[in-house]
Amino acid sequence: MEIDTILFDFDGTLVNTNPLIISSFEHVLDSYYPGRYSREDIIGFIGTPLPENFRSIDPDRAEEMIRMYQQFTLDHHDAMLEEYEGVTETIQRLHEQGFHLAVVTTKRKETALMGLEASGLAPYFPTVITLADVERAKPDPEPLERAMAAFGSKPGKTMMVGDSKYDILAGKNAGVRTAGVAWTIKGEEHLQSYEPDIMLQTMPGILSYLGVKQV
Repeated sequence: MEIDTILFDFDGTLVNTNPLIISSFEHVLDSYYPGRYSREDIIGFIGTPLPENFRSIDPDRAEEMIRMYQQFTLDHHDAMLEEYEGVTETIQRLHEQGFHLAVVTTKRKETALMGLEASGLAPYFPTVITLADVERAKPDPEPLERAMAAFGSKPGKTMMVGDSKYDILAGKNAGVRTAGVAWTIKGEEHLQSYEPDIMLQTMPGILSYLGVKQV
């Protein structure tokens, strides 16, 4: 069955926000717990909703830690975003070909929209599902189901693309096809262990998979 709807994670999939995320965590954790958390520990937090991460660290101070994280992110957002090669051209091509495109992210609405604007990708994504739009985040299928509902799309014609196990598991739970991205900060082998239907080495690879000619 042909794919007509593609759902994308944002951080680490469409745009390299990993330097910003890591720096934001370091800013907070070095303030509260100097020297306790390594870069590897922080990478382990990526992909999980922010409130869940900070509540696991310190339930009593989670809210103030979240506020500090969010302020650092806002202050450094645009300067620390990095593009992944071929993403913009690929998204433009998919849009031109009439695919339904949505972002499904565990980010807050404010920072998700800010990221889409800063990266120039906002015009191609009429639907953006964030943590504020759902009761249950990925790997629950709810965010993906909300995105599909916005287009009237069916799971059998939908694909989820992401850099984290939560993206792949959410896709499987929603009954859609799944694509991992080899540029995941967790490492391609780690993501492959969750058995996505395909592993994209570059974003333009999705065009070949879907039978869309590159221009």
